[in-house]
Amino acid sequence: MGEPTRLTSPDRVVFEGAGYTKQDVVEYYRAVADWMLPELARRPLSLVRCPDGAAGQCFFQKHYAESLGDDVRSIDLMQKSGVEPYLYVDDIEGVTDLVQMNALEFHPWGSRIEDPELPDRLVFDLDPGEGTGWPDVLRGARDVRDRLRKLGLENFVRLSGGKGVHVVVPIAPGPSWDDARAFSDAFANHMALQAPARYVATMSKAKRPGKIFIDWLRNARGATSVASWSLRARQGGPVAVPIRWEELGRVDGPAAFDLRAARQRAARMRKDPWEGFETLAQTLPAIG
Repeated sequence: MGEPTRLTSPDRVVFEGAGYTKQDVVEYYRAVADWMLPELARRPLSLVRCPDGAAGQCFFQKHYAESLGDDVRSIDLMQKSGVEPYLYVDDIEGVTDLVQMNALEFHPWGSRIEDPELPDRLVFDLDPGEGTGWPDVLRGARDVRDRLRKLGLENFVRLSGGKGVHVVVPIAPGPSWDDARAFSDAFANHMALQAPARYVATMSKAKRPGKIFIDWLRNARGATSVASWSLRARQGGPVAVPIRWEELGRVDGPAAFDLRAARQRAARMRKDPWEGFETLAQTLPAIG
């Protein structure tokens, strides 16, 4: 482990309007570390970095660079272009290094560095099209939940901090990325075929008004989804927050928690809202 990170420009406002500073961001991530790290640590990561704050120009980064900090790690992964160095962290010191380099969002792979070719979770992102509202998202999320349960797959829900919600399915490592992608594709398209007035399983913008896009494309090698407890680089400093299914109807939208509210929630929690997630060894069924 390197020396503790010295934060530069700690008073610089990162989230205009809300007034949250770079120091606030570091203190937030340290406060929620115990809840966040099990999903974040030792997974290849993509970052959203915002050198001029959330309102400025932001960019994705997935490759390792020594300039990211002493506690940021590198893993070589084979890509079409050859072997490339991806980044990951072991602990909160690595997260702090990345915040120092203006990272706001953390997007882990659905697999661990110990075996990056074997996914251990699936994510279905319910993305509302124009003309759909929060009640439509709630209905869709519960529909996804119930259909997965009928297939024998317990699942968990996360407010995205953006426009929709994520339904996350833990699985035992074993299926390949191709298997995970094929299952997710079949599941989402089956829903869209059964309820074409409510759902769409394609990225086509033209087909999405008035419908929920069940985004299954995150379940592919190299694709990522935002981590629970990650800030979003959006106005107000919203957070992607894991909740219990019973709580879903009591929140007023996918960005119901900002930095301060999420930190308060984490401080009050006595058990993980996704309790049991890490120990569920579920297998992918066939979809008829």
